[in-house]
Amino acid sequence: MQRLAATLETWWPAIFAGLDTGYSNARSEGYNRLAKHVGRDAFGFRNPANQRRRIRWACTRQHRRATAVMITLPG
Repeated sequence: MQRLAATLETWWPAIFAGLDTGYSNARSEGYNRLAKHVGRDAFGFRNPANQRRRIRWACTRQHRRATAVMITLPG
């Protein structure tokens, strides 16, 4: 409990700022996760430019969110 309290005390200004403003870095963290995942899939590319292009394409697809919303499970 003391360790948790010390961590919260250290990070409290940042925690409070996030709660107060409502801003989050969730979008950038999501893109970072997506870029790492696609980068791992594209690891076999011989041309680094093609690997970067594939990551950029995956992070900028506009239909990704719309497709995820439209998919419904049967039943």
